[in-house]
Amino acid sequence: MVRNLPNLLTLARIFLVPFFVVTLIYNQYRYALIIFIAASVTDILDGFIARITNQITDFGKILDPVADKFFLVTSFILMSSIGLIPKWLAIIVISKDLIVVTGSVILYFVTHKLNIEPSILGKASSASQFFLVGLVLLYSNLGENISVPVLIYAIVAALTSLAGIHYVYKGLKIANIENP
Repeated sequence: MVRNLPNLLTLARIFLVPFFVVTLIYNQYRYALIIFIAASVTDILDGFIARITNQITDFGKILDPVADKFFLVTSFILMSSIGLIPKWLAIIVISKDLIVVTGSVILYFVTHKLNIEPSILGKASSASQFFLVGLVLLYSNLGENISVPVLIYAIVAALTSLAGIHYVYKGLKIANIENP
């Protein structure tokens, strides 16, 4: 289960988080970008390899989004605290994740089922967040006169908010079905 290549790649992504943190704390944005690219490659490869080799596991289905959340939440907390990403956007991203996780725990206690299925809005939200982190790191390496357009922040905020609302809607729908 854990020893298949896709799950090992996902675990590698989780193990990259502390190194990513150190590079951000010490303003080593070139190394942060390299680690971010490595993490992104493992994210792409784990899903691709799992599908083509038929190595999709329940462990991997849970671990992959957890690895993504570790990386994204860590990125948004640190990057907002050092001024690379607006704090308001970090609050939106982290609040959405806290609401979704809390809702999932509540649903588990109500339904006694753990049903983690990402929606298309959830995937778009995560993709936009990863894109933003990569873009900020790239711009941080290119020079100080380059900044991320406000429209990109707004798109990430909108997608994240819509995904959060959609997950709450889905959770309430499941709760109402299980407990009419």
